Amino acid sequence: MDFEVWPEAIELGEMFAEEGYELALVGGPVRDLLLHRRSHDLDFCTSARPEQFEPILRRWGHDGFWDMGRKFGTLGAMRRRPDGTEVQVEITTYRSDEYDPDSRKPEVSYGDSLEGDLSRRDFTVNAMALRVPDLEFVDPFGGANDLSKRVLRTPVDPRQSFDDDPLRMMRAVRFVAQLGFGIEPETAEAICTMADRLGIVSAERVRDELVKLLLSDRPRAGIEAFVDSGLADVVFPEIPALQLEIDEHHRHKDVFEHTMIVIDRAVALETGPDGPVPAPDLTLRLAALMHDIGKPKTRRFEAGGKVSFHHHDAVGAKMTRKRLKALRFDHHVVDDVSELVNLHLRFHGYVDEPWTDAAVRRYVKDAGPLYERLNRLTRADATTQNRRKALVFKTAMDEMEERVRALKEQEDFNAIRPDLNGNEIMQELGLEPGPQVGAAYRHMLDYRLDNGPVGREEALAELHRWYDAQQQ
Repeated sequence: MDFEVWPEAIELGEMFAEEGYELALVGGPVRDLLLHRRSHDLDFCTSARPEQFEPILRRWGHDGFWDMGRKFGTLGAMRRRPDGTEVQVEITTYRSDEYDPDSRKPEVSYGDSLEGDLSRRDFTVNAMALRVPDLEFVDPFGGANDLSKRVLRTPVDPRQSFDDDPLRMMRAVRFVAQLGFGIEPETAEAICTMADRLGIVSAERVRDELVKLLLSDRPRAGIEAFVDSGLADVVFPEIPALQLEIDEHHRHKDVFEHTMIVIDRAVALETGPDGPVPAPDLTLRLAALMHDIGKPKTRRFEAGGKVSFHHHDAVGAKMTRKRLKALRFDHHVVDDVSELVNLHLRFHGYVDEPWTDAAVRRYVKDAGPLYERLNRLTRADATTQNRRKALVFKTAMDEMEERVRALKEQEDFNAIRPDLNGNEIMQELGLEPGPQVGAAYRHMLDYRLDNGPVGREEALAELHRWYDAQQQ
């Protein structure tokens, strides 16, 4: 088989061979070679123990070295090419991972052969290797054939594989999203029957797989596989809960199907690297996934066959915060996604009756740095098949955005403050710091949002008018 292999891989292979050790390129880089995709991150496995190959790797990786994975038999290094690009490598001793039934972390034991190491990998398409420097292709489990068929299958019995490392089930649905592959029936059946086993895996590891899925080219396909497999019931039950039953008397959109469409539309609305929401955007994609998770809790059957979901935005925001915290997302992601869910219906009132300039200012001020994402989420959420309604909505959103651009030319929304600051309010009213000053400040901020910039004299007059009214 003809390969165009990284020169760095050949060089490392020669360095290991000189010391009497085996070295092979494994996993994703080999798979990507066959898919004609290139990567600057290379994974290897070796017959040498970490303490034996560390000196070799340090000599090769003169621009960086790390050993955070030492307890798992893994060391890494980095080298810069003359053109400035970086090549990162990680090398792991032949190994075998197993899970204790009650443990959240794999137990590592070293192996003694490449074929044995490949047998413990997640899927056959990742269980191929290329020995270096001789370029011998090793494929004991038919990975190249599965790759051509675009199918995911485990090298050994799937029940054994998923019992050894349950996170492999999450990797399966992630690869559906990343590679566009299907899951082989026996492997899919094992995932469905063993989904509960995912519960022993740490939230952080599950989160990392979910993030990779969402940032892929096909997040919808991955989420659908995540739900169909039963894995979502274990770690993200709010998503399958969107599959609400619909009867002949009470009709509403299929909320899960609607959510999948919103994800597709949100991805399409992301921008290039120089745009306001560069693709792929995790915050926008999470918000698209979670924007309606409050609907199951708020569904009410109304007269005439209608169904309502009053306050599902506020309820969904609380549910979003709770779930993302449980999955150990960074606090800023939790805050931003929850706020987008909370605000995702805010624009709809504009469609019925265009806002005043004050209302437009409030919308932008409340959205803050999420303004561009919020507009894209709102557009993505407008999935009506009624062409007239769709056109009315788009026209209203275009108009509102144009008004925002015009207002921003007059004033900096991010810097909107009352015309009087707290010290000026205290001095003018003769107040000491306390709740009254805060109430006065909030009123003057509201006045500023309602009226735009006003002069100092007008602001002082409004302050005294408000304060006098409070004393009555």
